[in-house]
Amino acid sequence: MRYREKAKLKLSILTVLAVLVAMTMSNTGAHADEIVCISCHGAMPGKYGEPVKLWRGSIHEENGIACNACHGGDPRDAANAMKKERGFLGAPTYNEVPGFCGRCHVGVLKDYLASRHGRALATGGPNCVVCHGNHHVVKASLELINEKSCSRCHSYDRAKLIKGAMQETEGIIVALDSRIEGYKQQGTDTDRLEKELFSLRNRFHSLFHNVDVTKVTAESATIQAELKKLATALNGLDEQRQRRKVGGAVAVAIALAAALLAHLMRKTYE
Repeated sequence: MRYREKAKLKLSILTVLAVLVAMTMSNTGAHADEIVCISCHGAMPGKYGEPVKLWRGSIHEENGIACNACHGGDPRDAANAMKKERGFLGAPTYNEVPGFCGRCHVGVLKDYLASRHGRALATGGPNCVVCHGNHHVVKASLELINEKSCSRCHSYDRAKLIKGAMQETEGIIVALDSRIEGYKQQGTDTDRLEKELFSLRNRFHSLFHNVDVTKVTAESATIQAELKKLATALNGLDEQRQRRKVGGAVAVAIALAAALLAHLMRKTYE
């Protein structure tokens, strides 16, 4: 009888766990489909469904940012989704695009408006979507600076120089980030190093909208000098780890030698 009761209890527990897992998976997968903009426009052909198709696979979708985050409105009520009373903003005009994006990307908006591109906005200069796309927004990187994109408006020569000046710095940042993460995984206190790298990365990213070759080159060199200080600190951690390894190996060797000596002495007295 006790065996049957235990079996029933185990079965009940497994059933509850299965239901919880199923609910979790259901909620995760249904999140985007619950947004009426996506469920409605996603099934539409042509230009009305195109924004959803482009949004799929974008950095915005990856981070859970859907239509209402930019265009406003009620994402749960199809009948009232596009009412101004529910905060619907609609599609921005060409010159309004930076303000739309800048509601989230505050620092980037500041850098853009200070750049030559931003200052030329009123006279037809490029807004955010010209380079980044409107719905299929990709993760910002130096790969966005390329001949195909830049030559749509002007020669690629200046942009090529800027990209070249920044690529080495980008590589150093990526490498340092990987090294810091490695030490963090080992339990080393990397808080100070992480904060310093975060600050330098943000400072570096502020150059992405600058089209002044001289300024970008000079600032990249300054940032690299600061990054080298971080590299020196990490080299110090490497040396400490190597010394610990050597010390550990020596300690093991001494312990083995002592054990062997004790064994030989015991054999001798026997």
